[in-house]
Amino acid sequence: MMVNLINYYKRYGLSMGLMLSGVDEDGPHLYYINTEGSRIKGDMFSVGSGMTYAYGVLDSQYNYDMTLEEAIELGRKAIYHATHRDTGSGGVVRVYHVHKNGWTEKVVGDDVNKLHYEYQAAKGL
Repeated sequence: MMVNLINYYKRYGLSMGLMLSGVDEDGPHLYYINTEGSRIKGDMFSVGSGMTYAYGVLDSQYNYDMTLEEAIELGRKAIYHATHRDTGSGGVVRVYHVHKNGWTEKVVGDDVNKLHYEYQAAKGL
């Protein structure tokens, strides 16, 4: 359905990338969908103008056996780095947990400036 919607708006100059996640009888799934309607299934994606900063954090710290708390903190750090370093990104880190019973309301909703000082203090700066 999303690809059909994207294809309809393609001729209007839409430029986007999105992640679509959910759970069905086969388990959890994550897809990246681009402006052209291409669908790529994977375990981890980053989209948007700050994605390279987020990928730097994800690629260096992700491991398959993370606890939920570790995964939430990794998402928090990745989004923080994307929003802090990229002038085109927003100023709030929002993390949601998608699971077999649906999705949890916002797990984290932190201001990037607050996180900046929190992470700097953790490094002793």
